[in-house]
Amino acid sequence: MEIRPYDETDQAAVVALWRDVFPDAPAWNDAALDIERKLSVQRELFLVARSGGDLVGTAMCGYDGHRGWVYYVAVRPSHRRRGIGAELMSRTEDELRKLGCAKLNLQVRSENDAAVAFYASLGYVVEDRVSMGKRLAEDGSAGR
Repeated sequence: MEIRPYDETDQAAVVALWRDVFPDAPAWNDAALDIERKLSVQRELFLVARSGGDLVGTAMCGYDGHRGWVYYVAVRPSHRRRGIGAELMSRTEDELRKLGCAKLNLQVRSENDAAVAFYASLGYVVEDRVSMGKRLAEDGSAGR
């Protein structure tokens, strides 16, 4: 398996993977637009995993100088339980440490017990926080 930064030639495979892994994503989560936005900021922190020539995983992260965040950690269902997700997270943590990041945050839907268990196995803990958000663009065009 190879983990490397995203390349534009990966786009179709990444979009297909995210549709498969996140079938209930909200309408405003336009995968192509999310990729475009990420490529404009810390593009080197968008990682893909390839195995046998196939794209089998992704992890997108960022660092704002205070905290790191990780998004779109996805592994093709047929390739799960092979350490790909753990390796993607390890690589994400390494890249953020190089930037001076002291703490990494992530969000998991509360009903996603499998994801919570996965992250707990990697040393992440549930913190007593309220997650809040505000849409700045309903049509997905912010940042264009």
